[in-house]
Amino acid sequence: MDETEFWELIDASRAVAGGDPEEQADALVERLLRLDPELVLDFARHFEARYNRAYRWDLWGAAWVLLDGCSDDAFDFFRCWLIGQGREVFEGALHDPDSLAGLLGDFDEEVDGDGEELGYAADEAYEQLTGTVAPDLGISPAPAEPEGTPLDLENEAALAGRYPRLWERFRE
Repeated sequence: MDETEFWELIDASRAVAGGDPEEQADALVERLLRLDPELVLDFARHFEARYNRAYRWDLWGAAWVLLDGCSDDAFDFFRCWLIGQGREVFEGALHDPDSLAGLLGDFDEEVDGDGEELGYAADEAYEQLTGTVAPDLGISPAPAEPEGTPLDLENEAALAGRYPRLWERFRE
């Protein structure tokens, strides 16, 4: 599976789900069940690689602003959700996290920002297809600490200055 096929699966599942992350995860599992188990593992590798790429302080700060606070676990689920938003939003956020203010449409912090189930979709599909747990993907784990310069996530003035567009749209 190449990168384009990966993003096509993400986009198709998001379109079917109408933006609901849990429904998107269900739709993604359904689509993955149509594939060979090795392709499901390829999908999982693509997902995990992007999940690890997004383990960055600047994205955590953006998630903090969007969600009005963001614990370690919530940031894990946010990264899954961010992948689920598709290539344009994901890559745009990596390039400039503050650009999420313009890349995101409607945002409901009760539903959006939490894609925990998306992170399990490939594992679930693989297990249903094979009856066994997915093997190790052979991908290096994310670093122990996020990449980049640490942020004081409790400092609202610093966050407002670092993410002016997000702050204006989601916090004011």
